[in-house]
Amino acid sequence: MSAYIIADVDVTDPQQYEAYKRWSSAAIQAHGAEVLVRGGAVTVLEGDWQPSRIVVLRFPSVEAARAFHDSPEYRRAREARAGAAVMRMIAVEGVA
Repeated sequence: MSAYIIADVDVTDPQQYEAYKRWSSAAIQAHGAEVLVRGGAVTVLEGDWQPSRIVVLRFPSVEAARAFHDSPEYRRAREARAGAAVMRMIAVEGVA
């Protein structure tokens, strides 16, 4: 069953965040994820959620999403992001 990583990102240092984007893109490619959303315009339809940058990645399974998140490739991206953004990230199963 497919799974998705959904991230809500508040970028605090755009210049430093560029390094994270390079490393995370390499990790995404290495783990075969499909990028569905990456920083497009957000329109709030209900509630008080005001995300600034949304990212949605598709994986073949929750296990694959966790393997990506725990991988050395993505660990390097997280290290590059330290101090450049506040990240909220979840993995969620898709429907069969």
